[in-house]
Amino acid sequence: MAFVQFSKVSIAFGERDILSDVSLHLAAGSRAALAGANGAGKTTLMKIIAGLIEADSGDRALEKNCRISYLPQSGIVHHGKTLMEEAETAYNSILLLLKKMDELGHILEQTSNKNENASDNNSDRTEQLLIEHHHLYEAVENSGYYRREARISQVLTGLGFRFNDFQRNVDEFSGGWQMRIALAKVLLENPDIMLLDEPTNYLDIEARTWLESHLSSFSGGCLLVSHDRFFLDRTVKEVYELFQGNLKRYAGNYTAYEKQREMEIEGLVKRYEEQQREIEKTEALIRRFRYKASKAAFAQDLIKRLDRMERVEIPENLKRINISFPSPPHSGRIALTMEGIGKSYGERQVISGLDLAIDAGEKLLVVGPNGAGKSTLLRIIAGEDSSYEGSMKLGTGISVGYFSQDAADNLSRDRLSGDKLSNDNLSAAVLPKGNLSSSMTVESFIEEEAPTSLIPKVRGMLGAFLFRGDDVFKSLSVLSGGERSRLALLKMLLKPINLLVLDEPTNHLDLQSKDILLDCLKSYKGTVIFVSHDRDFMEALSTKTLELSVERSSSPGKPGSAEIRRHRLFYGNYAYYLDRVEREGGAEEYEKTPPVQNTLSSAEKREQDKQNQTIIRRLERQEEALLKILDELEAEKAKLENELSKPEVYSSGEETKAVKKKINEIILNLETRTHDWEAVAAELQSQRNL
Repeated sequence: MAFVQFSKVSIAFGERDILSDVSLHLAAGSRAALAGANGAGKTTLMKIIAGLIEADSGDRALEKNCRISYLPQSGIVHHGKTLMEEAETAYNSILLLLKKMDELGHILEQTSNKNENASDNNSDRTEQLLIEHHHLYEAVENSGYYRREARISQVLTGLGFRFNDFQRNVDEFSGGWQMRIALAKVLLENPDIMLLDEPTNYLDIEARTWLESHLSSFSGGCLLVSHDRFFLDRTVKEVYELFQGNLKRYAGNYTAYEKQREMEIEGLVKRYEEQQREIEKTEALIRRFRYKASKAAFAQDLIKRLDRMERVEIPENLKRINISFPSPPHSGRIALTMEGIGKSYGERQVISGLDLAIDAGEKLLVVGPNGAGKSTLLRIIAGEDSSYEGSMKLGTGISVGYFSQDAADNLSRDRLSGDKLSNDNLSAAVLPKGNLSSSMTVESFIEEEAPTSLIPKVRGMLGAFLFRGDDVFKSLSVLSGGERSRLALLKMLLKPINLLVLDEPTNHLDLQSKDILLDCLKSYKGTVIFVSHDRDFMEALSTKTLELSVERSSSPGKPGSAEIRRHRLFYGNYAYYLDRVEREGGAEEYEKTPPVQNTLSSAEKREQDKQNQTIIRRLERQEEALLKILDELEAEKAKLENELSKPEVYSSGEETKAVKKKINEIILNLETRTHDWEAVAAELQSQRNL
């Protein structure tokens, strides 16, 4: 069984101990989460496990031929290949095995052509070569190399790529999609141990769900860092917490870890508070007697006692921080009304005939698949996009705050989106370029932006958004993309506004920061319209759910009618929405039907859904039958290839020729059946998206 094991591993950067006598064991079937505050050393530990950096001390045991794959948080960019070609590079290590198999095959062929008076030594050598050849064959077979096209298609579509993306150049994909490509390659490598550092950062809810399912069937070991509690609860069986360089294991999922750690923290906080009182009392005595000659020795003893004291520390990621933001100004009962909203990019329609009225105080979640128009709708509501059909009206006294990843990250322009909006009531979550080019620190920037009443709480607010310790003294010009995003979100929340439009606000936040933001938004009296892919956040915050969907037109031959954009409003949170969709079984009985041309009646729609389900069941049966045939052909091929390794076969030219002929026939059959399966799988995926 493949495994990797560390014992008493330590590493320090300068005077700071990152890891101290850390021990860890990962094997096939391991499902572990790695927890700890930002900067605790999680990424460092993963890189040591992956063999990318060396520890200062300790033992690292790795089973022979154990393969480890590592996915970093960010920073991977691909060039020069199509998506399919790039994904296929995940099998480069298998090409080396195939080359070695060919070399062994030539040696075996030469051996079989020698005379029958071969020595015992030659026979032993032949047997060793056959065993080695068989091991190589098993490794290639288990890698899925001979079915790689089908596997690549399955993984890429599972992570959200479409079939027409497969031949696109990888240079065309944005940063988030570049990381999806990197994740796809790690999954396709099918390693013995998989190290995933924030794999869900760039995944939507559908891709996260698919990844959960994929990991549940993965036979190797997996170590995860993630800030998605729901994802962790569905995937891990144990949690390792890294705190002050030490690593401690907790059995169970992430929620079980948090409950157990909370009980420990209660005792820790009690000891911390007692120690702080003792420190305060001791320091008061030192100040009182330090400069009195008769008490100088006593004061020095107290100082030494403080220096020797082992300080009780509370993990930053488990400290509870309570913060509040300015109360929203008073507004009318209606926050927003939209009538007949439509939006197109060239010939591609993104939103059509959308009517919506939102009461003040609602927390509206917008859901839908990639390309359904979620971010586009939020830009329209925020006033960033004014080139749309229909009308939109803000309620009396409504002021808008808008946050998006693009606005937060795009800091290179002279004037950002927030400066060019036509909506006078908008406060965009962007950082002015002038500030970024100065030496202004994170702390001074927020102090300048904060209302006077909140200035004493600036440190606490910055801590909640992961600016802790010396991070508050960083210059704005050196902030990373994630840091800029967090700072932009905090800047916006400091403004007294009553309609927040938030596109993925939890990206780049850890679990504690998400909880703090969630508490603030739940107690916020204003209106929130948001898009998120964090299941816990979506369920806990939303009071209504707006679904945007894409359907095939009933007149596919007409220009511009290939897709119909619909929407429906659910009067409940995300959990209610999921329950409704599940109970409907995919039937789309709209609570509110938008005015779209050629809209089917309810009866026609139900009949169409019924026909679609019948087609899906038929395609599923075809897919299952084809997969069974492929498995049988692969098994027969493996059996024949095993025959080739037998002396009585490879020593006979006629028998070898006959077996190879059968293998070639099976390979051709495999290719044909694989193409059939791909066609059925593509049709099935398309039908499910209807």
